[in-house]
Amino acid sequence: MKHPGMINKVYNISNDIFNWSEDNFNRVSEIIKKYPNSRQQSAVIPLLDLAQRQNSGWLSKTAIEKVAETLSMSYIRVLEVATFYSMFNLEPVGENFVQICRTTPCWLRGSDKLVKVAQEVSNSKLGEKSNDNKFTIVEVECLGACCNAPMVQINDDYYEDLDEEKIEKIINQIQNGDKPKPGSYRGRVNSEPENNRKTLLDIKNA
Repeated sequence: MKHPGMINKVYNISNDIFNWSEDNFNRVSEIIKKYPNSRQQSAVIPLLDLAQRQNSGWLSKTAIEKVAETLSMSYIRVLEVATFYSMFNLEPVGENFVQICRTTPCWLRGSDKLVKVAQEVSNSKLGEKSNDNKFTIVEVECLGACCNAPMVQINDDYYEDLDEEKIEKIINQIQNGDKPKPGSYRGRVNSEPENNRKTLLDIKNA
């Protein structure tokens, strides 16, 4: 689920020009080559993702237009894809896009408290950029790490088995210019049981 204000809103900032960077131009070609000639418009999702990464984590109108132009699609067809999937942001976001899972397993284990602490520590409101542009905090539906609830995704990394103290530490590390270590914050391996695994003990990282 997109945070409030993201649905059906496409920013068109004055003087906003989007062109593929040299590296991404080459990546675009490689991505499109993976599809048959008659199916190359199927590359719309990976190209939107590439454009969003190049554009500081969000898709401007001109970025969507560039994807449409690249794939010989109409703007509205590409916009339909961008507005359908919650992985695409249609307004500017902070340098660190913090997605806090609020689905049942995470909620039962205190994700609502993580939301409150994250907002307080980052000095930001839910769904809005912080004043220093470092954070945007949103609530999202299941991120697929239910065994390690509660968890958050920050940009491309998962941080799992959290509580108020741990999320505060993670936000503070980012504010200080450090990169927190992703993964479980109670030391479990992958998604093993909370009381540690009882089987496959002879296999490392099973």
